[in-house]
Amino acid sequence: MMHMSCIWGVSLLLSLSLGWTKAQQTNNTRPVFYCGGDLVAESGFVGSEGFPSFYKPNSKCTWRITVPEGNVVMLSFRIFDLEADSQCRYDYLDVYNGHSNLVQKLGRFCGTFRPGALISTTNTMMLEMVSDDGTQGRGFVAYFSGAKPYVDDQQFCGGKITKAQGEIKTPNWPDKKYPSGTSCSWLITVEPDMVIHVNFDKFLLESDIYCRFDYVAFFNGGERDDSRLIGKYCGHQVPEPIVTNGNVLLVQFVSDLSVTSDGFFARFNSIPRGSHIPTVNSGTSTRRIPPKPSVKLEHPPTPVETTTRYVPAPAPKPTQRPKPVKPTRGRGQGTTEARPNGKRPVLQNPLCAKACKRSGTIKTSFCSSEFVITGKVTSLAPRPRGALQITVSLIKAYKAGRLTITQVGETMSVKLVSQCKKCPLFRKGVNYIIMGQVNEDGQGTLDPGAFTALYKAPHHRLLMNINNQPC
Repeated sequence: MMHMSCIWGVSLLLSLSLGWTKAQQTNNTRPVFYCGGDLVAESGFVGSEGFPSFYKPNSKCTWRITVPEGNVVMLSFRIFDLEADSQCRYDYLDVYNGHSNLVQKLGRFCGTFRPGALISTTNTMMLEMVSDDGTQGRGFVAYFSGAKPYVDDQQFCGGKITKAQGEIKTPNWPDKKYPSGTSCSWLITVEPDMVIHVNFDKFLLESDIYCRFDYVAFFNGGERDDSRLIGKYCGHQVPEPIVTNGNVLLVQFVSDLSVTSDGFFARFNSIPRGSHIPTVNSGTSTRRIPPKPSVKLEHPPTPVETTTRYVPAPAPKPTQRPKPVKPTRGRGQGTTEARPNGKRPVLQNPLCAKACKRSGTIKTSFCSSEFVITGKVTSLAPRPRGALQITVSLIKAYKAGRLTITQVGETMSVKLVSQCKKCPLFRKGVNYIIMGQVNEDGQGTLDPGAFTALYKAPHHRLLMNINNQPC
């Protein structure tokens, strides 16, 4: 009920404060949003079709925003709820720096984490929302307004740069703090056989462990794409120098509508691919820029054992029938399974021998669990003793506690360990409700009786109601 009252409160605010365009109208009770349209005004709201109801499946809607000449478009999201996916492949909202999808893309967004403010470099902006035939959400509502571009040293905030060297800095630097509700994008291009080196002099942005509010992000190439993300930074620690793997770099700075700080100042220059640069504060040592991007191994190579191993006797002749090997049970350490190839038996967890059965109800499990999340399983990897490591792309965290949540680009994810690989049973690419405990390292753990269930969008309201009730 609290969730719905917030939505209707926003709806009432929209209806009282907005003169509608062809993309939206009012029916004397609440605003009505349509699929796309032209919004020509100094300011206003734009929202997904039918908001606050669930948006339609298999749809594509395009909104074109135009503010008065001499202004730029500032867009800030108030509510955001689209189907979550680590790569935003199913339902997503694209925002473009102009009235065409051929110009710079300011970002692609999905999930339930509200994007930061966006700003164009001209008086136009385009939003394009796409949905598939699967899970739907509430959609989005955003406020747009025309504003004079921030001017510093006769340069706008962001823009295209084709010089071999230069500076990037937050608006108002160094006289005062950067403004709230800002998004600046720098597209830096140098000669084809060169790469770009960026070094920070000063850095002070609003702190957040996941850099959700104010941040600066660096992307290889000219488009915001999580697969090309070099790094995303916030807080007070000066980032290490950044080197691209090509001659194009996209830098995006975002501040939300609350806390601001001093900002940052950085210098960039182009250097030959494969050249050496000094490592910061390290005397004469150098760091080599690889001609091609290096590949980071997800798991380090298994070290080679140098201890002497027992070598089994030669196998019996084919005419002799080998005796069956009876499994033995260790004392206090689980069971072992003998392998036919003569290798050392594999230790098994005795809990995995029990029947796979979920314990508790959704309400009792919610209260007894240290974390409650919904998300999509993106990878499954075996662990020792028959355990399983599960990577989950987060849709929403209802209870997190000490659970470690990591972020890459716009994607939030968690790593869980299930004691038994077949209980609870997970499938890659499927959305789940997952409840469990958290170990001392901040990692989520699941025992065979942990509560898991397939997740659908209507479950969100049920989980929110449980979350709002006392345990």
